[in-house]
Amino acid sequence: MTEAFSLLFAAALLLTLSLKLWLGARHIRHIARHRRQVPEAFRDAITLEAHQRAADYTIAKTRLGLLSAWLDTAVIAALTFGGGLQWLALQTMALSGQPLLAGMALVSAVAVISGAVSLPLSLYGTFGVEARYGFNKTTIGLFIADQLKGMALGAVIGLPLLALVLWLMEISGPLWWLWVWLVWSGFQLLMVALYPTLIAPLFNKFKPLEDQALQRRIEALLDRAGFKSQGVFVMDGSRRSSHGNAYFTGFGSAKRIVFFDTLLTQLSHAEIEAVLAHELGHFKRRHIVKRIAFAFALSLGFLFLLGQLMHAPWFYAGMGVTLPSTAMALILFFTAVPAFAFPLTPLSSMLSRRHEYEADAFAAAETEAGELIQALVKLYRDNASTLTPDPLHSAFYDSHPPAALRIQHLKGQHS
Repeated sequence: MTEAFSLLFAAALLLTLSLKLWLGARHIRHIARHRRQVPEAFRDAITLEAHQRAADYTIAKTRLGLLSAWLDTAVIAALTFGGGLQWLALQTMALSGQPLLAGMALVSAVAVISGAVSLPLSLYGTFGVEARYGFNKTTIGLFIADQLKGMALGAVIGLPLLALVLWLMEISGPLWWLWVWLVWSGFQLLMVALYPTLIAPLFNKFKPLEDQALQRRIEALLDRAGFKSQGVFVMDGSRRSSHGNAYFTGFGSAKRIVFFDTLLTQLSHAEIEAVLAHELGHFKRRHIVKRIAFAFALSLGFLFLLGQLMHAPWFYAGMGVTLPSTAMALILFFTAVPAFAFPLTPLSSMLSRRHEYEADAFAAAETEAGELIQALVKLYRDNASTLTPDPLHSAFYDSHPPAALRIQHLKGQHS
């Protein structure tokens, strides 16, 4: 059984890497092949220069993603088949005779190693690719500060949660997975509630929207849609990037509407209203609730599966470990799951794209579809989003429909 599982895991790891490389290569070739001509539907709004810039930017990001895929696979192979996790388990056990503390140290060590390995690519993505195409506004000092804040936040929030999970796994008997799921679900909901007021302000500054004309327009839209929020805020996204965006955050009556300051300079009031109506559509069509419910159901299934595997010696030995523990079971399981689940990615992407179409339809009913079309075209242009993704790559990965299909759908709503 050990050898069979070892071969199965290796095959899943190689299949996932091969799929990523093949899809990325297709994407690059397709974009390069269509680089010389703006798609007909966009020729009046996007110049050839902007189209080619978007193509080059997307190709650069895709190549970086391929490098990341190689690196991730190498790290996983080194930790499992290369004996890295076995060595770390020995070191952490030597540091502490307490299983709980040793387990926390083991998980923390793996997290630190993963972060350290991915840091060079993150630096290159920010100060290489993003800077080359004029998007990066982050300084080295701000980048380091963000990393340190993230680590501190992970320690303050993550370590107590990890301790609780490991403790429940040890003392709760055969149904530990149900208790851990309840704790995890409660934690997720708590984070959704606390994020707008306690966590997000650690990284960005938020101030109430000062444009009174736009404020009145937004309030009228919210009244029409029957939506209550705690306020409309502007975030200093321009400190880090020139990309624009808008989003809802929070839970229940504490929901907030947040605009990147860059978005407010890119779009007209009518276009901003249309973009906000799209985001409202996600709430009115209960997409957020559905996604949370799906995530909770998925986590319950995963934890149940882990409950069946964590006492199986072949599960550990098949991934290069001979020192079973609750912490090691967590690490191995969440190392293996992405490799086995990656081929199912298109199912999640398909559901997300369906939600985007529904939100667009809601926006077209509440505002002018033409305004949302204009806003999207500007955002595609200003954010250098490719207009010509490879269809298979897009179907596999993209949470939003390709630009041409999305505009076509909105024109149908407009008519």
